[in-house]
Amino acid sequence: MEVFTDYGIFLIKTITIVAAIIVILSIIINAAHRQKDGDGELHIDNLSESFRSVQKHMRLHLLSGKALKQAKKKEKKAKQPDSFKQHTFVIDFKGSMDAREVESLRREVSAILAVADKDKDEVIIRLESPGGVVHGYGLAAAQLKRIRDAEIPLTVAVDKVAASGGYMMACLANKIVAAPFAVVGSIGVLAQLPNFHRLLKKNNIDFEQITAGEYKRTLTIFGENTDKGREKFREDIQDIHDLFKSFVKEGRPQLDIEKVATGEIWYGARAQEMGLIDDIATSDDLLLAAARERDVLKVTYKPKTKLTDKLTHAAQSTIDRLVLDWIQRTRFWRF
Repeated sequence: MEVFTDYGIFLIKTITIVAAIIVILSIIINAAHRQKDGDGELHIDNLSESFRSVQKHMRLHLLSGKALKQAKKKEKKAKQPDSFKQHTFVIDFKGSMDAREVESLRREVSAILAVADKDKDEVIIRLESPGGVVHGYGLAAAQLKRIRDAEIPLTVAVDKVAASGGYMMACLANKIVAAPFAVVGSIGVLAQLPNFHRLLKKNNIDFEQITAGEYKRTLTIFGENTDKGREKFREDIQDIHDLFKSFVKEGRPQLDIEKVATGEIWYGARAQEMGLIDDIATSDDLLLAAARERDVLKVTYKPKTKLTDKLTHAAQSTIDRLVLDWIQRTRFWRF
C-alpha cells in the first residue's frame, strides 16, 4: 500500500505541473492567435479495399519465380471487384472520463442514419471506455439508441474495456462481442471528494457558502458536512444507480440485473457466463468476416480545433491516462 500511496502523491504532483504549464501556454497562444471556429470534416475509409490489398500482397509474397510472374499478369488483367450492395459501417469510440468524444459520435451516427438501409446494412462500434461522468455517457448511449430505434443491426465490439458508462453504451447493441480478457461490467455509481474543513478550521480560515434550496448543496469540499447532507447524497447516488440498472435491463432483458449490478467487473469468458456479452471475439474477427460479403466503411468525424484546444485536449488525455493507470494499478489484476 505504501507504494500505491507514493505513486498517488507523484501522480497528483505530475497532474498539477502539467495543468499549470498548459494553462500558461494556453493564455499565451490564445492571445497571439485568434482563430475562428469552423466545422469539422467527415472521413469515409473503405476498409474492404485495405483488406483486399493486404490479402493480395500476402498471396504474391508467398509465390516466387514463374508462379509469381504469372500471378502478377493475372492481377493486371483482373477487373476490380464490384462494390457490394450491403454495407458495414464502423465507428471507433475511445471514451475519456468526460466523454468529450460524444460530439464526434453524434455526427458520425447522423451521417450513417442518413444513408443506411435497415434491411441491408449494419453498424459495428469498436468501443473502449472505462466510463466517466453520468451526463456525458448518458448522451453517448443515447446516440447508440438512435441506431437501435432506426432498426439497423448494431454490434458493439470490446477489445479492451467497456465498464460503467462504457457498458451503458454497449448494452444498447443487438449483439456484444468481447476479446477473451476484455474488462466488462462495473454497473455501479461512484462519487468522491476531499474535505478540507478541519484543515481550514485549524488555520482559523472561515468558509462561507450561501444557497437557496435545502439540498442545493449536500456535500462540500471546504465546509463542514452534515449527516443529513451525506444521507441525501447517498440517496442521489442510489437513484442514479437504479436508473443505470433499469437502462441496462431494458437493453439486455435476459440479465439477472441484481446479480451483475454490484459494481464488479468481469473478464471475457466470465462476462459471457453472466450474460453481459454474447460472444468471444475481437473486432478484427468481425471486420474480416464482414469484408467477405460487404463493403466495410469506417466513418470518422474530425472537428476543427484551435491550437489551444489541441493543447488542452492533449493535457486532458495525459491526465486521463495517468488516472486510469493509477486505477488499474490499484484495482485490476496484472499478468
